[in-house]
Amino acid sequence: MSEFNTDGNSVKFWLRVKPRSRRERLGRNASGELFLEVLAPPVEGKANQAAIDFLAEALKLPRAAVELVAGEKSRRKLFRISGPPAEETIAALNALAEGIKGKGPKL
Repeated sequence: MSEFNTDGNSVKFWLRVKPRSRRERLGRNASGELFLEVLAPPVEGKANQAAIDFLAEALKLPRAAVELVAGEKSRRKLFRISGPPAEETIAALNALAEGIKGKGPKL
C-alpha cells in the first residue's frame, strides 16, 4: 500500500509533525515514515499552521492548496494537497524528504 493516496490532482498523506524543533524540515524516520519538524509550539493551532505554511512554501503552492484533513490535535496528521498533477506533488514531497532542493511542482 502506498503512503500517498491520489484522487485526480489531489494527494493525501499522513505526516508526523514535531513542534518546537530547532529547524523546519521534511524528512523520513528510520521506518520510512514522513515527518515534519516545525519551530512553532503546539498551542492554538500554531504548529498546524506552520506545517501548512511549510508545505505550501516548499512546494511553491498557495496556502489554500494545502489542507489539514485529520489529526488537528494529534502529532500524526492527514494532509491533502490539491492543484498540480499528483505525480508531481509526490515527486516533490519525496525530493524534499530526501533533502533535494528546488523540486517543487509546476503550476
